Amino acid sequence: MIKVEHIGIAVKNIKDSNDIFARLFGQQPYKLEAVESEKVSTSFFQLGDTKIELLEATDADSPIAKFIAKRGEGIHHIAYEVADIESEMKRLSEEGFTLLNEKPKKGADNKLVCFLHPKSTNGVLVELCQEITSDA
Repeated sequence: MIKVEHIGIAVKNIKDSNDIFARLFGQQPYKLEAVESEKVSTSFFQLGDTKIELLEATDADSPIAKFIAKRGEGIHHIAYEVADIESEMKRLSEEGFTLLNEKPKKGADNKLVCFLHPKSTNGVLVELCQEITSDA
């Protein structure tokens, strides 16, 4: 793993939360994006080398909606940048971690992603991220 890529925060209302975090960080989000496959709207703030991703459910059946219903708003996941997501997934699977998807999938902010089940990572939902390049 290379670095913390971003911290995901589940929010009920992305517009209101963008206003709060823009005041907190002294800047507007650099990107707003819908991720249909995950049933979320996202926004990203850049803080040095790390990003903060806000996630709002676009469907009552989405993972974010379920998370908020169970735990309320707050930190949802921590994402780590990796150089080769497929080899990292293989390595972590061999180390006994439970992957939530068998193959990387397209996520927000031009990334391939894979999540690790929190039961195998001390209760923390971990996301692996690799930048999508033209040869990826």
